[in-house]
Amino acid sequence: MASLVDQDAVEIPIPATLVDETNDQSPGSLDSGSLASGTLAAGTLDSPVDSDGLAAASVPTASVPAAPVPTTSIADDESIQPTRLRRGLAFLKWSVSGTFSLASLIVILAVLTAIPLLQLIAFGYLLDVAGRLTNGAKFSESLPNLHRAGKVGLAALAIFLASLPTQLLVHWESVAQLIDPGSAQAASMRMMAMIACFFAIGYLLWAWVRGGSLKHYLWPQPKRFLRQAWRPRTYHAAVDSLWEMTTAFELPRLFWLGLRGFVGTLIWLAPATLLIAANRNGKPGAAGVIGAVCIFCLGISLLYLPMLQAHFASVNRLRGLFAVRTIRRDFRRAPWAWLLAMVIGLVLMPIPLYLLKIEATPREVVWLPCLVFVAFILPARIAEGLALRRARSKPEPSGTWARVSRWSVRLLMLPVVGTYLAFLQLSQYTSWDGLMTWIQQHAILLPIPFMGGV
Repeated sequence: MASLVDQDAVEIPIPATLVDETNDQSPGSLDSGSLASGTLAAGTLDSPVDSDGLAAASVPTASVPAAPVPTTSIADDESIQPTRLRRGLAFLKWSVSGTFSLASLIVILAVLTAIPLLQLIAFGYLLDVAGRLTNGAKFSESLPNLHRAGKVGLAALAIFLASLPTQLLVHWESVAQLIDPGSAQAASMRMMAMIACFFAIGYLLWAWVRGGSLKHYLWPQPKRFLRQAWRPRTYHAAVDSLWEMTTAFELPRLFWLGLRGFVGTLIWLAPATLLIAANRNGKPGAAGVIGAVCIFCLGISLLYLPMLQAHFASVNRLRGLFAVRTIRRDFRRAPWAWLLAMVIGLVLMPIPLYLLKIEATPREVVWLPCLVFVAFILPARIAEGLALRRARSKPEPSGTWARVSRWSVRLLMLPVVGTYLAFLQLSQYTSWDGLMTWIQQHAILLPIPFMGGV
């Protein structure tokens, strides 16, 4: 068997694939220089021949440098910083814009609340917010026309700021007229005031033509003004945009929704009407008995009325205000959410507002307390809509814990409604409107402090 191998003359051919495989091995593999020719010299076979006549080749080790470990590029780290900065700026812009739009919406609703008949538009909007949430809308979608309200608020703020130079010049003109009537200084101030007024009007109109966003007020785009300001189609498009924005507020729909909700709620408040009549015209003994019965009936109505209003707005049908069975089924699915909404809607938000009803405000500033009323009642409507949305997104639970939860909430609802009725009873002696406070309940009706100004 030893004659089969001549260690001085034998060459063993190595396929090219073996070369590739050995090149991929760890340190200690074959030297790449000896594999370039595709053969292995016999002189490298130092091992003895095995029993089968094949020599066990002892391959000399060769140090191959390890592959470099990839490291994170500095450029990647630097690119993360601008991304985070952009996200931070975008969040800041969204927060400021959303806060300003929400404040503008509250101011608009407060102004509408202070105007007779238009109060129903504000009431319809509050009902619509609860109805949208009940139907499963996202929180960002539950406040319709929020962005448009921000544009209206921005326009009002721009008008105020643009009028300041004109008002200052008019004031200086009046002072100059008092010091030296008919002087040249007074005439020049008057002329400058007129120029400033026309310039402010033109500047604001051009900003509104382009969309009325913040960037349109900050930069007038003079090149675009020279290209488009003299074209009639520019102003035709502006009129069309204004009409589309006006119709997008859906004022007739909100008025109709508020009117039906107002009438349906008054039907539920029939015990309060009887209570007023008993206290005004009845005898003291009979008035006490009738009053106790009416308060008891009113308390039962308040257990369902806030949620019935949200359900009515969600289905947009008057009979939804009387769907007590539907509301009771919703209560069984989410009793704790129901309790939280009722605490917010009957205790936390409306009760502090009775302090503003002690003395009436002048008619000129009646919208100021309405601003506070709208700001407090809007979260209450949101809470009621969220409670119904949660109830309608869950199956009806069963078991011992579900029964314990329902009965616990039923017992806890008694002090909630009782607290509201106690403050309502007290307010008939402290409120400016007296007994009318039984009808003028801002928690479930118009968010106004008084029936009218002074």
